[in-house]
Amino acid sequence: MKRVVILGAGYGGVLTAKKLAKKIKKQGLSNEIEITIIDKNPFHTMLTELHEVACQRVDEDSIKISLSKVFAGRKVNVVLDEIQNIDYDKKRLTGKCSSYDYDYLVLASGSKPTYFGVEGAKENTFPLWSYKDAIRLREHIPEMFRQASCELDPDKRRELLTFFVVGAGFTGVEMAGELAELVPSLCEKYEIDRKDVRLVNVDVLERSCMIFPPRLSNKVEARLAKMHVDVMLKTNIVKVTENSIDYKKGDKIISERTSTVVWAAGVEASDISSAGSKKIGQGARGRIQTDAQLRAVNNKSIYAAGDNISYIPEGEKTPVPQMVENCEQSADVIANNLMSDLLGKNEYEDYKPQFHGVMVCVGGRYGVAHVGLPGKFFSLASFFAMFAKHFINIIYFIQVLGFNKIASYVYHEFLTIRNKRSFVGGYFSNRSASFMLVPLRMYLGIFWIVEGFKKINQGWFSTYKLYDFINSANQFFNGILNPGTSDAVTAATSEAATTTVAASAGTVLINFNILNLVRIIYVHASDYAIKVQVGLVDLFTNKLLLRNNGVNGLSGFLQIFIVVSEILIGLALIGGLFTTISSAYSLVLQMLFLTTTGIYMATWWMVFASIAMMFGAGRVFSLDYYVMPFLKSKWKKLKFVRKWYIYND
Repeated sequence: MKRVVILGAGYGGVLTAKKLAKKIKKQGLSNEIEITIIDKNPFHTMLTELHEVACQRVDEDSIKISLSKVFAGRKVNVVLDEIQNIDYDKKRLTGKCSSYDYDYLVLASGSKPTYFGVEGAKENTFPLWSYKDAIRLREHIPEMFRQASCELDPDKRRELLTFFVVGAGFTGVEMAGELAELVPSLCEKYEIDRKDVRLVNVDVLERSCMIFPPRLSNKVEARLAKMHVDVMLKTNIVKVTENSIDYKKGDKIISERTSTVVWAAGVEASDISSAGSKKIGQGARGRIQTDAQLRAVNNKSIYAAGDNISYIPEGEKTPVPQMVENCEQSADVIANNLMSDLLGKNEYEDYKPQFHGVMVCVGGRYGVAHVGLPGKFFSLASFFAMFAKHFINIIYFIQVLGFNKIASYVYHEFLTIRNKRSFVGGYFSNRSASFMLVPLRMYLGIFWIVEGFKKINQGWFSTYKLYDFINSANQFFNGILNPGTSDAVTAATSEAATTTVAASAGTVLINFNILNLVRIIYVHASDYAIKVQVGLVDLFTNKLLLRNNGVNGLSGFLQIFIVVSEILIGLALIGGLFTTISSAYSLVLQMLFLTTTGIYMATWWMVFASIAMMFGAGRVFSLDYYVMPFLKSKWKKLKFVRKWYIYND
């Protein structure tokens, strides 16, 4: 049994484990190779989203991804431990709980904040580099406003309401922007004048987000200024105490009182990586110096992933950056090269990363991005940059936790946002109480049942009716579109009742053809009616359903199917059973009518009611209240469901 140990469940560690497990399974070696991933937390943390939790834009659960769920159905052992020492000669890791032997080791232990020797910085600041850091700030920031609202001493009050963010890189800018968006709501809640709050983003650099072109850095700084953040560049932090910060601007040292200094001024390798680098290959800031195959230069059984890599690709002048895309691409190379080792081959892949850009969010409503392909980068700002950011996050979630995480992400980022802290505003945020939908749900259900029984009374269970049902609708629309014809027009004012009117009584309001594929017809006679003609649907209808004047087995089956569906949908909606599925099916039936017979003003509301019912309408006064939790508890235990993440918590 060969043993591969992956230390760290960050971006690089998780993706390496998943990709390697997939390759091992494909080779049929799952019983011969053991993969173990070790981390001190039982979850993977979205480090790029920490600022959102720290400033209360999203719930804390949104940045946690359970490792047991990530590796469900996969041959990867998840171990919870904190590794304190690695013996590279004996190939053994020693942790607080146990020790672990390995044949190959992947160091993916990530980074930690670096304080550059600033006096008091480590002891008196709030770092932002872990889940615990985000939670600590999430609780601390409102507490400052709470205390300030009752503080009588103006100096102490000013101290409580002064917030410094050290670092104008991506993390610092995003934290400052997020905090600036949070402040107005806290001011309103605690009855504090916004002018009394001081926000400062400070850095020794000459401009923010140095990896950006200068004009994009200017956009970032302009946005922060618009949000009332004082951006102080070319400013060096000298000292931090429990209630003050000293900084040097030019030749002058200035001291300000503050109870909150957020440290986002840079990172260095984790302690375990830094200690190991001295033995197996030392790179900048304690990272592991690797060869082109991402193996430690002094130990070929050790691979470095993500932030632990210190490697300058061919043709580049600087080491690979510590960013998520580096973790993603390095994981693929490591998985490939590890398989070569495990199979005893000599087929190694060199690491030749091609990064597709960077982006920064200044709050939840504005972002700046510099993205594209090598040599062909372009800039995005505002809506388009934020859209790109969310799209890229979703691509990453597909790799890690599939549908499960995507559903959670959409819920947290768009459906529960308050104070319009999203690039789409608060338009998608769910604020209505679920019980307000109950009357509409029941009315929609009753309407479907009535429609179903009408068709039964008209003989849909005993004679062929579908031909007349569709043909009369066609005559109605054709008569209005071609008023010169001598044919009478059958005006179906609902799917269940028809009446005959003269063609001249009808008016064409819209007759729009889209590339000869789809035709939208909107008319008015005794009622307003709309039909969407789709070529494939018409072909199916004419060649199969209406052949032999509709007297055929398929036509007979379909008309019975429609009646039964209408009654079952109605019963399900009234009882609130499988409400989402029933509402979706209701919408499908409406789309079927829209493309065959058209739908009329008397029933348009059913389309919009079906959409409204799809999410949340089955939470109260319904059977779903009892049935869905039970079914979900059983469903997510199924092996294939957990493996493919096709469930939602």
